[in-house]
Amino acid sequence: MSAGSLVVVGLGPGQAGWLTPAASDALSRATDLVGYGPYLDRAPDQPGQRRHPSDNRVEVERAAMALDLAAKGRQVAVVSGGDPGVFAMAAAIFEALDEGDPAWRAIPIIVEPGITAMLAAAARLGAPLGGDFCALSLSDNLKPWDVIVARLTAVLMADFVISLYNPISKARPWQLREALLLAATIRAPETPIIFARNVGRPSEDITVVPLAAAPDAPADMSTLVMIGASTTRLIPRETGRPYVYTPRFYGAGR
Repeated sequence: MSAGSLVVVGLGPGQAGWLTPAASDALSRATDLVGYGPYLDRAPDQPGQRRHPSDNRVEVERAAMALDLAAKGRQVAVVSGGDPGVFAMAAAIFEALDEGDPAWRAIPIIVEPGITAMLAAAARLGAPLGGDFCALSLSDNLKPWDVIVARLTAVLMADFVISLYNPISKARPWQLREALLLAATIRAPETPIIFARNVGRPSEDITVVPLAAAPDAPADMSTLVMIGASTTRLIPRETGRPYVYTPRFYGAGR
């Protein structure tokens, strides 16, 4: 049996032009594609390629299946949205590797980066990530809500620009509002809040609202929510939404 391999591919947020050439090449060479069904639908069709779709909430099981296929000599590509290392499948692959069959450790594993949602959203708006920033997932499926609150409080107090991934879902309809209400106790009411939905796709929708109005703004799992810092600024325009940027300097650092 020929040696198998595994590559974790970031598809980017949606636009075909944002798929890197290295990721595209990895997809074309794979004998098997493994991933969440809607992500597999975004990958180009290749003759003779096998596809293994699964539900969104079985990441480690999906990773174990991909490693098993590679151990059997298949050239496996695990597809992930955005960047696979940001709240996505790369971590699941290494979690399965760490806890699974020791023979899997001989499999060559490559992670091909992609454009994560916060970078795509920031590029559409200007430079909101121009200063210090961080990213948090609001999903409490894999960590307790009190941990999320503690971390969010800390970064709000530290005055980072904050990108919130997995902000809301049908099973978790209340966390985003609670997070934004918490932000309102620490950040000024005029703080810019960005809601970026389906960036790079035909249904792209990006809005900028003040924090005072943000808790009631609509969002879903396809939305990246960004909380501005005290230094984040808007540049109004005669037409279209304003530019948003966060200066590189902070206080006396200018």
